[in-house]
Parts: sequence; C-alpha cells; structure tokens
Amino acid sequence: MKPSVTYLHLLKHTPFFTRLTTDQLRWVIAHSHEWEAQASAVVAQCTNDATTARDQSIWILLDGGWQIETGQVVFASGHASAGKWFSAAVATGTSCRLVTTEHSYVMKIERADFDAMLAQGFAFGPHLDAGRRYYSELFAAPAELAK
Repeated sequence: MKPSVTYLHLLKHTPFFTRLTTDQLRWVIAHSHEWEAQASAVVAQCTNDATTARDQSIWILLDGGWQIETGQVVFASGHASAGKWFSAAVATGTSCRLVTTEHSYVMKIERADFDAMLAQGFAFGPHLDAGRRYYSELFAAPAELAK
C-alpha cells in the first residue's frame, strides 16, 4: 500500500462520514492516514495472540472493496456495507486477514484518535452498530455463515 491524500470533498461523500460536519471532517483528515491499495493487498492481519488484541486501530474502506479471510471462509464488503470498517479487536481472537478485492482506498485511524472522535460526538453510531452486528455473527460461527 502507498500513502494517499485525503480530500475533504471526497471524504464527505464516503458513507462512513456523511453525517459529519466540515470541521469534523477536517479533524478526521488531521488524525488519520489514507492509503491506496491495489487488489490483493493485505490491509490488516489478526492472529490469536496478545499483539493483535492490543491493535485496536480502526480501518475504514473509503472506496473499492475488501474481504475478511478466516480459514477457508471469505466475507466480502464494499464501502457502503456493514463491513465498511474493521478493527482486529472485533476478530475475538480468530486468525484472519483483511485483503482488498480491487483497487481501493482505505483509512487507518489509531484507537486513541477514534475514541477522541467518539467523545466529541462524531456521528458514527449507526455504522459502528451495523458493523458490530456483522462482525459478531461473522466471528461467532464463520463456518455456519458460509453455508
């Protein structure tokens, strides 16, 4: 992956950020890192060790697509689906990889910065709730979901 520039006029149309004010969008830009990724780029990896449990960074799919690979099961998401954000913390100790499925743009926000955004009232609630439901089902019984 290579660093990319985050543009305010594009970010405000990204589903995860559409409810934010211009000042909040500027804050996001100042406290995040955007990356351009070609298809098959590994964005994040989850293992069942303590290192992954400590990595609470939030990844947001700005454009393109990605999938979570866990064992032989693959779950694909787009920038408007419940899986448009990811954190290794949601994997609940399951080994997995987050991999782009096409040319994509992704954003990484460190956990402390994301917590500050939440404390300031950034309107991420519906997106986070939908993702939590999605990931709780996915990582609770991935083999069952694949049937």
